Amino acid sequence: MNAELSSVQRRARIHAALGDPARLAIVDTLALGDASPGEIARSLDLPTNLVAHHVKVLQDAGLLVRTRSEGDRRRTYLRMEPDALASLSTPPLTDVSRVVFVCTHNSARSQLAAALWAQRARIPAASAGTQPAARVHPRAVAVARRHGLLINATGTAHVADVVHDTDLVVAVCDNAHEDLTDGVRPRLHWSVPAPADTDAAFEATFADLAARIDRLAPALEPAFPPAAPPVQAQRSGVRHD
Repeated sequence: MNAELSSVQRRARIHAALGDPARLAIVDTLALGDASPGEIARSLDLPTNLVAHHVKVLQDAGLLVRTRSEGDRRRTYLRMEPDALASLSTPPLTDVSRVVFVCTHNSARSQLAAALWAQRARIPAASAGTQPAARVHPRAVAVARRHGLLINATGTAHVADVVHDTDLVVAVCDNAHEDLTDGVRPRLHWSVPAPADTDAAFEATFADLAARIDRLAPALEPAFPPAAPPVQAQRSGVRHD
């Protein structure tokens, strides 16, 4: 808990330092290369004493490092601390061996989420329902197929038969989040509305889940970016110029 608090405090200090437009401009200037305070002042048309103040704030927040020139030893250069901005991202969730997406009927949202996860992430996934239906909704099967995913139309299951103690449980509907209180408790909750019975509504739900999965996957697999969706082959011939 102390380590988590320390991480939050460090991130808050960095965010506070970046809250001034001039300091953010200095960070932008140093993002791809080093510069002296004087060069920054000229580039941003700022007084040197103001640049000195902003540089000190950024240094105190751990964003910048000052080095002495190998040529003119009186000159200093500023460079970005490599890991400082990366530390602003949410700390990764560790020790997750499987993700289980849960909704009420396991007929649409949880099924789509599990299918998307299997396409875009490397950790195994499953889905379940608190009151599983007999079949997956036909529009869920159809929208998955349109995006190159396969869903077993009869593959619904109850949470009691699927969820293990070590699973990361993600409730993808409000009812499941509120109903799962004993034994199985969602660690994450996505308040995804139930889609109306139209293709457009299911497409919107699919897009919502895809965006959320693209944010969650790097937090579970920090060393691996989300896998890109497969590119569908074009029917036309390939032209060689």
